Amino acid sequence: MTELTEFQRKTAALLDKLELRMNEPMARHTSFRIGGGAEVMAFPKNEKELAKLLETSALLDCKCAILGAGTNVLAPDEGLSGLVICLKDALTGMERLSDTRIRVMAGVTMSRAAVFAANLGLSGLEFAHGIPGTVGGGIYMNAGAYGGEISQVCDRVKVMDRQGNTRWLSNAEMEFSYRHSALEAADDIVICAEFALTPGDPEDIKARMKELIGKRSASQPLDLPSAGSAFKRPAGGYAAALIDEAGLKGFRVGNAGISEKHAGFAVNLGGATARDVKTLLETVSDRVFEQSGIRLEPEIRIW
Repeated sequence: MTELTEFQRKTAALLDKLELRMNEPMARHTSFRIGGGAEVMAFPKNEKELAKLLETSALLDCKCAILGAGTNVLAPDEGLSGLVICLKDALTGMERLSDTRIRVMAGVTMSRAAVFAANLGLSGLEFAHGIPGTVGGGIYMNAGAYGGEISQVCDRVKVMDRQGNTRWLSNAEMEFSYRHSALEAADDIVICAEFALTPGDPEDIKARMKELIGKRSASQPLDLPSAGSAFKRPAGGYAAALIDEAGLKGFRVGNAGISEKHAGFAVNLGGATARDVKTLLETVSDRVFEQSGIRLEPEIRIW
């Protein structure tokens, strides 16, 4: 067994009641299936445990990283030192608040939230059914698909600061815009969100969800590890079309490549490294700029 680092020993002593994993491979927790070991990965089960983790990271002078489902993250090959807090399947739970409102915890997947709403006969989250990330991650980046966005249905968000204090932010205070929220400039962590939805027929809602899943399956490379759309939609065009026009569909660096099925996706063809993916994204952005004068920016969060 590998000898524990001083940080690992101190963390284990301070957090002996919490679920901790040492040298946990990030590749197990990212949809790209890429990433070295996290020195300590923690899985809080509630707000109290999350607050304890934040308190401990402050005591150890360690700025912790927050991970949801890892579906929009490229983790480094060399791993991460310090503490990674994983909220997927940790902060969970959903409840109906009124005829049209539901509350969903940050660790619940977007797909589960959409199904929960549909079963209640509430419309508005259909677009989220095929999004693999968590509600926390979706709130953070204002996730969207097929004309729908979190900002359209999210009424307010409960967040926790790095001192363990919680507060509610309204939709306006979240400052949602395309793939952006106010949380990107803050250290706050999403605890849960409340959604204001519209009554509808459950069967009609589920039929719409099935239709969108069909479109996604037909057009996207769901059989290969990826982090969803590789680039943000640029002004004046679409990333996939610009990449295709530059002749880059199928282009690869090492074992990372631009999908043959959808040029907007960077995929792991088997054994790709973070370096492969970063070089791929940089090269594609440069070539598209040479071809079109439009600079593509990664939508993937590069850690």
